[in-house]
Amino acid sequence: MSPSLTHHDLFVLEKMKDPEASSSASAPLMIDSSLPKDPHVADSSLYQTVSTRELVIISSIQAVELQIAGLKPAVSQPQPTSALAQYESSLKNLGELIREYPNYASARNNRAQALRRVYGDGILVKSPDSNPTSSLRKDEAPPLDTTASDTAFLSISSTLLADLDAAISLLAPPTPYTPLSPRAARTLSQAYTQRGALYHLTAKRLSVKAAELRIDQGRREAGWSATEFAEQASRDFMWGGRYGNEVAKALAVSANPTAKLCGDMVREAMLREYNGASAKDGETA
Repeated sequence: MSPSLTHHDLFVLEKMKDPEASSSASAPLMIDSSLPKDPHVADSSLYQTVSTRELVIISSIQAVELQIAGLKPAVSQPQPTSALAQYESSLKNLGELIREYPNYASARNNRAQALRRVYGDGILVKSPDSNPTSSLRKDEAPPLDTTASDTAFLSISSTLLADLDAAISLLAPPTPYTPLSPRAARTLSQAYTQRGALYHLTAKRLSVKAAELRIDQGRREAGWSATEFAEQASRDFMWGGRYGNEVAKALAVSANPTAKLCGDMVREAMLREYNGASAKDGETA
């Protein structure tokens, strides 16, 4: 019988596939419910005001989604308003909230999510197919706006990515042992997971022949390859998992093609070495 890898061997392989698992990402997450829900809106009265405004906007978006799904009748109005128009109104309101409170991370995270819904997760890639919905995944909702120009997409994608970058930068603790409030950790997890999902799908769509990036040249992602998008997606999923998203944690390794390939190659080499050693031992005996 061929010898199998030991628990230690398997542990080493997992560390190779997920090298940051033994670094700050694996440090115990410090949650402190006594901390302000948002470190940049520390006054509880002000936070209540800001978060209530945000909740009204998010509730209006949820109502639109229920209407789209046929689970809620449209509100009676003198002139019917399309789902796109209602989303655009909510985006405008989120924009006003962000202008007033630029360091309120939750609003930025939610605006990024709304922009993804309106323009689709393929916003960073220009597909060779003229049909914007042809490359959708089975579980992916079609974008509400399929007529935006490339110039508009460049501006929108910059806003989306900047919002996620800002939300992460605002809430990421300076050290692995700096405590976070439960709300801050949840928002940070959502922002990392959102960006990871966007990068992950971008990597997949770049694998299509003639597909090209549609990102402002001032953005760091403008020169990335499909592999670089996939690897950054893996890192973002890892951090999303650290701050509470179990799905992101599970995706962290599987989304990284380089780490997966490396782990598979080393596993095969170790098994060959063990099998070879076993054969020699058998000959000696």
